[in-house]
Amino acid sequence: MRLPAIALLPALILAGCGDTGSQQAATNQPDIAVRSDEQNALHQLSDMNRDIALKRAILASGLKCKRVVRSGYVTEYKKLSMWAADCDDKRSWGIFVGADGSAQVRPCSDNAKFKLPECKIAEDPSGRAARGIAKTS
Repeated sequence: MRLPAIALLPALILAGCGDTGSQQAATNQPDIAVRSDEQNALHQLSDMNRDIALKRAILASGLKCKRVVRSGYVTEYKKLSMWAADCDDKRSWGIFVGADGSAQVRPCSDNAKFKLPECKIAEDPSGRAARGIAKTS
């Protein structure tokens, strides 16, 4: 009985040391965004259909938007895909889309107060630029 415990002792000592180099490398890894089919679908829509989808999310939240004049992808935020939409009444909305297809809509003017990402439209990961933004190569 004593022999197996002694045989395991060097392995336990080595396991306790760890490899700080690999731990350091792991902390430098970029975050990987995992999106659902519902979230990915927005990336595949044409500009017009994306505008319609975001407008519907705004209206379903009880907010007003007669017409979306500019929209685009912003970023991933806590497992939500964030989109921005500017309406013709000069209001800007941040739309946070969940993996289940649900949407939470906030005025972009409130984002700093709630420590949310700025409603700055980034280039769509599909390679398309948001409507109204020139694509640079």
